[in-house]
Amino acid sequence: MLKVKAQKAKTTFSFIMLTLGSVLAAFALENFLIPNTILDGGVTGVSIIVSKLTTLPVSLLVLVLNIPFIYVGYKNLGRGFLVRAIYSMILFSCSLSVFQYFEPITEQMLLATVYGGVLLGIGVGIVIHFGGCVDGTESVALVVSKKTTLSVGQVVLLFNLVIYSVAGLIFGIDRAMYSLLTYFITFKVIDLVSEGFEQVKAALIVTEKGTDMAKEIYKRLGRTVTTIRGKGLISGDKEVLYCVLTRIEIYELRHIAEEMDESAFITILEVSDIIGNHIKSTQHVGHRKIGMLKKGR
Repeated sequence: MLKVKAQKAKTTFSFIMLTLGSVLAAFALENFLIPNTILDGGVTGVSIIVSKLTTLPVSLLVLVLNIPFIYVGYKNLGRGFLVRAIYSMILFSCSLSVFQYFEPITEQMLLATVYGGVLLGIGVGIVIHFGGCVDGTESVALVVSKKTTLSVGQVVLLFNLVIYSVAGLIFGIDRAMYSLLTYFITFKVIDLVSEGFEQVKAALIVTEKGTDMAKEIYKRLGRTVTTIRGKGLISGDKEVLYCVLTRIEIYELRHIAEEMDESAFITILEVSDIIGNHIKSTQHVGHRKIGMLKKGR
């Protein structure tokens, strides 16, 4: 009974934080960036451009244009991601429609760029940390990354560079430069708030159910897992799983660990570089084996 209550409380708290993050991100956009024609990246940036050229509201465009991206994220990250992403995006869209009637906080371009970028980064970072999503670009970038030699960060950056180039042609080179500066500020803050600076992470999982958990990680995330046998000073024989993944998959990894083994101990590590294709997953789950290294005492 206590376990059920604790889980409900945790879920409730996560949705409260998703609410806070979504509202804060929408506030940053509508009260700092959009009034000064400073673009965010990803689908949101495309929505702002279309909105400026038409009479369609950003709030509606963000919701509609993200639908195929959310579907891709659902296919790769599962139902948990879908529920939180839909909740975050609907709330984000509704908040945009409300904040559009507020007066801009400032018309100074530099102030709007810096403070808008920081607030947007905090909001989006909170949403990512609690398993949600207000822009589906990263979920698609994850799929592209698995099928190419590009990292998730590189795919997102290339996508955004195209957006900012278009913005430069339409609104002027200065707006494109301010938008690019906002992107780098936001990107840095998102990483600080969510999981750290690097796109790629490494997870060390100490568990008694290593084989089952490795299979579940492979099934849901498509990530190969290395298993090492270990022995705790007090807890006895354990299995240590090593897995490389991206930041948007960390929430699902936590969820898997909670389902499979509540006593599992997880450490998330920074990864400065990847040599080889350990993080890539180009074939279907049923046609590949989990790579394991058994190390005896």
